[in-house]
Amino acid sequence: MSTKILNRRKKVHKRIRKTLAGTATKPRLSVFRSNKGIYAQIVDDSSQSTIVAASYKEIEGKTKIEQANAVGQLIATKAMQAGITHVVFDRSGYLYHGRVKALAEGARGAQNEDGTNELLQF
Repeated sequence: MSTKILNRRKKVHKRIRKTLAGTATKPRLSVFRSNKGIYAQIVDDSSQSTIVAASYKEIEGKTKIEQANAVGQLIATKAMQAGITHVVFDRSGYLYHGRVKALAEGARGAQNEDGTNELLQF
């Protein structure tokens, strides 16, 4: 990745993080995307601790979009087991497109009739 793009992403990430923070009741779902795979973790910023984490390494080999969707579903099920239903989505300066969007949609799950999501609420 070129330094120009990397610097742009870091600037955007810094701007996003000024207003975005996770609490104990509504933690932050943070995404990291590399060329090989995708990682997600749910972070409580008030206690500065990671509650649950998931990565593409825990998923069987598929396409990158399918891996991202599966990582989203995995992080959502781990969060539900930890008692978390609402999160704040932190895209970490990446565009909401492709793998980042697939991870978010996987974490939300299917939409119920009343408008709520099956897994995590953003």
